[in-house]
Amino acid sequence: MGKVTVPIPPDGPGEVRVAVRGGSESCAAWSAVATDRGARVLVVDSPSARSVLVEALPS
Repeated sequence: MGKVTVPIPPDGPGEVRVAVRGGSESCAAWSAVATDRGARVLVVDSPSARSVLVEALPS
C-alpha cells in the first residue's frame, strides 16, 4: 500500500510513497484513473525498481 504524494493523471505518472524494508520510498506511479494527492492506493505491479502501477483504495 502507499499514499499519493503527487496527483496521478490518467495519461501520465504521479508519485506515491510506499513502505519498503522498514522505511519508505517515493516511486513514479501510474493508474488507470486520475488519483488525487493523499489517496491511499494498492500497488498492483512494479514494472521497474522505481515505478509502480496502483489502484485507489476505497476512502
